[in-house]
Amino acid sequence: MRGRRRAARWFPALLMALALLDLRTELLLLIDQFTFTSLAYTVRYHLLAVVVLLASGSLWRRYQ
Repeated sequence: MRGRRRAARWFPALLMALALLDLRTELLLLIDQFTFTSLAYTVRYHLLAVVVLLASGSLWRRYQ
């Protein structure tokens, strides 16, 4: 089991990179001009990416 965990250390980083890649346009819009409407749109239409980023701490602890 330990070998699998060691081999899967890259998994949380991959998930976070893919989530940020999915959110890149919305993050640029939020940085340019923040509105609660754009924040709500981001969370509503990119829910999986937002959940992955929120759960990233737990993923790091599980796979490290």
